[in-house]
Amino acid sequence: MRRRTSILMTTTALLAATAAQAQETVYDLGTLVLSGSLSPVELGRTGSSIEIVEGDEIALRDSRPIDALSRLPGVGVVSNGGLGALGAIQVRGLPARYVGVRINGINVSDPSGTQNQFNFGNYLGAGIERIEVLKGSQSALYGSEAIAGVVDITTYRPEAEGFSGEAQAEAGSFGTYAGSLSLGFKSERGEVALTYGRVESDGISARSSDDEQDGLVQDSLTLSAQHDVTDTLTIGGSFLYRDSEIEIDRSTTDSSGINYATERGARVFATLETGVVTHTLSYSIFDIDRRDPGGFTTRFQGERRTLSYLGNAIVNPSFDLNFGLERTEEDIANGSVTGTEDTTSVSVEALFRPSDALDLSAALRYDDNSDFGGETTGRLAAAWRPVDAWTIRAVLGTGYRAPSLFERFSDYGDPNLQPETSRSVELGAERSLGDRGFVKATLFYTSIDDLIDFDGAATACGSGFGCYNQVPGTTKSRGLELSGEYAMNDRVMVFGAYTYTDAKTEGVRLTRTPRHDLVLGAEAELTDRLSGYVDLRRVADIEPSPFAPADNLVGDYTVVGIGASYDLSDSAEAYLRVENLFDEDYETAGGFNQPGRAVYFGVRASF
Repeated sequence: MRRRTSILMTTTALLAATAAQAQETVYDLGTLVLSGSLSPVELGRTGSSIEIVEGDEIALRDSRPIDALSRLPGVGVVSNGGLGALGAIQVRGLPARYVGVRINGINVSDPSGTQNQFNFGNYLGAGIERIEVLKGSQSALYGSEAIAGVVDITTYRPEAEGFSGEAQAEAGSFGTYAGSLSLGFKSERGEVALTYGRVESDGISARSSDDEQDGLVQDSLTLSAQHDVTDTLTIGGSFLYRDSEIEIDRSTTDSSGINYATERGARVFATLETGVVTHTLSYSIFDIDRRDPGGFTTRFQGERRTLSYLGNAIVNPSFDLNFGLERTEEDIANGSVTGTEDTTSVSVEALFRPSDALDLSAALRYDDNSDFGGETTGRLAAAWRPVDAWTIRAVLGTGYRAPSLFERFSDYGDPNLQPETSRSVELGAERSLGDRGFVKATLFYTSIDDLIDFDGAATACGSGFGCYNQVPGTTKSRGLELSGEYAMNDRVMVFGAYTYTDAKTEGVRLTRTPRHDLVLGAEAELTDRLSGYVDLRRVADIEPSPFAPADNLVGDYTVVGIGASYDLSDSAEAYLRVENLFDEDYETAGGFNQPGRAVYFGVRASF
């Protein structure tokens, strides 16, 4: 069964080694999260709202990781078709350009896009170990694009010493075939892990105006390694690669076209302990090359390079201090459009535990951009446990989104644009039900000023058709998240989530953002070898984009999924799943189809 609340994760060498040196005693820290702080922190001791999805759940239940994220409270999805088509997540009603995404510590948001954001529809996620979704304004930790939150993805790591691995093969509807192989080796001094994945699919028609299938072929590779050179020095790195070819519908009257995309990322690091302070120096690079041979612009290229230093000082058992320095450079070359910028950042975070019942954190960050100057953001968070079963959380944060290079340097850009700024506050309560589960509720509010949008009346860029402009007005998103899990007995667990979102700009509702989003489901161990699940997602009260065709199907919809898995042995299982069981006909982006009923069969094995 999934139990997001019971995940145990080994932290990086940085935290484990430092804690051992400081206290000479090994403690079980339980569930640790990497995204909620500048250093790993126990989930129960962070004030931030963090949702976790296990990789096993994604592998068995979903064709794409984005589908698993859609079942989380506060997370919505907009997709322009099936596998490989443009897909984006919303966090608490705010669009993807406000969500930062990292894979194995590498910032993978597309710097060549109209706005910097990650294409989740084209991320098929072979070898995912887990995904953390950190909600609320997080610029004090992550800089720009973190107004709505951050998604942190980690891939396969070996758990036991020696050689080990995992393999999966799957086939199903729309002529889809997928497979992945993960190999790892772990010793007392280090580990190495490699995952290769391939997906081929005939696909569905992305546009609702025709029935011509849009196929996909994708290869992906991730590699990670680390080694303890000495008792105080650890070196390591990670590498990622994706190569995709997807057929597209260029317009409502032209269903021909192929897009190609190649993404490469790498990160190397060294961690050194000096007394109570641990130093981590890292360098990362991310490069994306998208090609559209038949398009108006035939090539989109972007690159990001980041040099970072992070220090972690355990001052005493109740006080940690994190401090960092970062330099990031970004470039784009989209046809005739070129642009470059660099940002230097300084950050500090204090983690204070005045008692076993209270955890406090304060973070401050200053980002100095080569073009628009400096921006300071901050965050205060608290987690209070008045009694053993209850946790009360509160967070207050500010954030910003820098204008993208395209928004400034394209034919429709304005180099004088300034960052959007935000304020975010949330208050939550969680009740542990022990081994049986949990229930929690969170109130949230975010406001964004200095909005950047396309303005048909703007003349600064001289295009004659409008420009990107600092549009007057404030966007406000507020709402309520409810979620819980409950084990009825040793074999049956029920779960659910509900999100109410009211997102508006100067009283006008944001498009494609559902007001109501409900998820219900159950999991059961039917026999010692056979288990199954059913889940339902009901989305209601959505405003389509004004650019959607008149006959669009953006609106209320209900999607049901079911599945079963059978243990062939202690290390292998076969599974069957049905997505969109009742063949619901709906759209999340006007004029773009969503897959109908689909059936998939697969096998997974570990060794």
